[in-house]
Amino acid sequence: MAPLSIQSGVNYAKTLLPETLKRSVSTVHTTISRHILPSSQPRCYKVCTHSRRQRRSLVASTLAELLEQAARVFMLSCCNLLTLVLEEDGTVVDSEDFFQSLPSSTQLMVLDKGEMWSQSKILPSFREPKKKGSPS
Repeated sequence: MAPLSIQSGVNYAKTLLPETLKRSVSTVHTTISRHILPSSQPRCYKVCTHSRRQRRSLVASTLAELLEQAARVFMLSCCNLLTLVLEEDGTVVDSEDFFQSLPSSTQLMVLDKGEMWSQSKILPSFREPKKKGSPS
């Protein structure tokens, strides 16, 4: 007896299913695709360099696309050598799933090979007023 191909198995299974069930499964698939698995829409991200001296708003749909744009805009090495982290705490953005979970306008930092995230050393732009009678 000759082995059945996958396609012939699928065709045979289709003959066993009532037409209404096929339509129901198709409708459920379409609904899941639209609501649960949204297509990645381009979103804006605030990206800075390691020194935090250069900042740009970049729009991308995928992690790879954002890394390519950052490499081009900041004139960095090949995007394969770049690392993307959250600017606030240095969490590495290393998967597409994590990237897609980030809200629009997330502040990110792009690191070139050998660079490591460090906390911002920017001082507040205001000072508390001096109290009268206190030494300068």
